[in-house]
Amino acid sequence: MNLARTVFLESQIGAVEELPRTGSALENPFVFDAVANDLKRMAASGLVEVVEERRTRADGGDTLIESFRYRRLRAG
Repeated sequence: MNLARTVFLESQIGAVEELPRTGSALENPFVFDAVANDLKRMAASGLVEVVEERRTRADGGDTLIESFRYRRLRAG
């Protein structure tokens, strides 16, 4: 099971959740960005709603998601 799926399953339906950064594998900004993007794909499937997303510029000019809030809409 991937990290995004684990985060999704641990969240409560209808509650606004913030993707955690500290104390987990998500402390790495690239892992955090990848999991947030996985959750965005889940939003396209109707499983979650993206509530807020903030980005920051990374080395090389790319942007990474640095903050991500979502709402679980249904069981997965």
